[in-house]
Amino acid sequence: MEGTVNPASTHIAIKDWPEDDQPREKLISKGNSALSDAELLAILLNDGYKQKSALALAQEVLRAASNNLSEMGKLTLEQLKKIQGIGTAKATKIIAVMELARRRQAGCMLQKKTIRQGRDAALYFKPLLGDAALESFHVLYLNHASRVLQHRCISIGGITGTIVDPKVIFREALELGATQVILCHNHPSGNLRPSTADIQITEKLKAAGRLLDISVLDHIIVSEAGYCSMVEEGFII
Repeated sequence: MEGTVNPASTHIAIKDWPEDDQPREKLISKGNSALSDAELLAILLNDGYKQKSALALAQEVLRAASNNLSEMGKLTLEQLKKIQGIGTAKATKIIAVMELARRRQAGCMLQKKTIRQGRDAALYFKPLLGDAALESFHVLYLNHASRVLQHRCISIGGITGTIVDPKVIFREALELGATQVILCHNHPSGNLRPSTADIQITEKLKAAGRLLDISVLDHIIVSEAGYCSMVEEGFII
């Protein structure tokens, strides 16, 4: 029995597909919500590889991430380049667009510009750090009205730790005129419980802040599983 041939399963170049099946034209005519994840990614990739269309290549990238966009955001440059047809240029495009998606999600929270509790800070940091492979330490600098002045990444470490220098944190605070700070770091392991070292560095920073009349409001730990506010959970006062 004869049937309709799916061009995506053949070696036909996307430009030779029926116009309604071409991802870019489909987006223009039907809107972005009409496209699958693979079709949207194919537009980003722009072209395929040898006998492989951009859509087929996009499907391979998604399969490498178990067809999960959250998992795709974790793929490193090296992991992406292991996929035949994905070189440095395509891999960096994918990484860049995933990072933009994180920043867009976090930016929606920061538009409020007022952070009053750990939950507010967690909603900002989790999209940025929740699926990060390396641990990093960040600070939100606030004025006396709890309005956000700036966000800074203080350090990036390895899988199990990163270095925190109080001088860097409070120098930034003084330069910005901040009177309050909220600390945050991520746990790539997924464990949200603060370590003894986490509690000690927080107490050290709180003590240093008191000398400068700068309040350390909270220390947030985020992972893909969620977040822990060290104040809300009673680890610090």
